[in-house]
Amino acid sequence: MPQAARIKLTSTNLATLEGVCTEIKGMTEKSGIKLKGPHPLPTKKLKVVTRKSPCGQGTNTYDKYEMRIHRRVIDVGADDRAIRQLMRLKIPDDVYIEVSLTQ
Repeated sequence: MPQAARIKLTSTNLATLEGVCTEIKGMTEKSGIKLKGPHPLPTKKLKVVTRKSPCGQGTNTYDKYEMRIHRRVIDVGADDRAIRQLMRLKIPDDVYIEVSLTQ
C-alpha cells in the first residue's frame, strides 16, 4: 500500500486559506501526484457577547463579536519529492499547517 500524507490547514482568513489550497493543488498537478481534496471541515464559530454599558446602568445593549475558524483537509500521495516541494511552499503567518504521514 503506498504511503500518503494528510495535510490539515486551519485559518481565520478564508481567502489566504483558499490560496494555500490552490498552491498545493497546482504543485501536485505539475508533479503528477494523486490528490484528494481539499475537503472543507465544519467552521468553528467562537462568539463573545458583551454589554456596551460599563457601569451596568442604562438600556441593555450588547456588542456581539464572532471569530470563524476555517479548516481544510487534503490527502496527497507522499513520495520523497512531493514532501520536499510541500515544505518549500510559502505559507502565510495566519495559516496553520499540520502534515501527518499515513500508511
